[in-house]
Amino acid sequence: MHTRNAGQTRKPEIHDRTGAAGFLDDGTFARICRALGHPARVKIIRHLLAVDNCICGRIVEILPLAQSTVSQHLKILKESGLVEGTVDGNRSCYCVNRELFAAFQKTIEDFTESDQDDGKQ
Repeated sequence: MHTRNAGQTRKPEIHDRTGAAGFLDDGTFARICRALGHPARVKIIRHLLAVDNCICGRIVEILPLAQSTVSQHLKILKESGLVEGTVDGNRSCYCVNRELFAAFQKTIEDFTESDQDDGKQ
């Protein structure tokens, strides 16, 4: 059984698995897919991408969810590495880790291209 210290998150790895930099390893790719597996978290990511920086209170305003529920969704997104957060006094600011998001997109493109290549044979 795998355990980790409370509050400690694993840094997602972006590495060169195909000869071109910027692809995610399979574990990180799967972790991000799991993190995006809830419509509220997808909406949070869309919102953060649109505004590029946001406080938690504003995220609560766009979702019909309680503050505690939004905080739990943000925690899952942060654990995946897809969202980064900073605390400024009594407010928390969140933004998308754009480097990781770009690597995720690139990995999806490679994944779908590989699938298309397999169908051509």
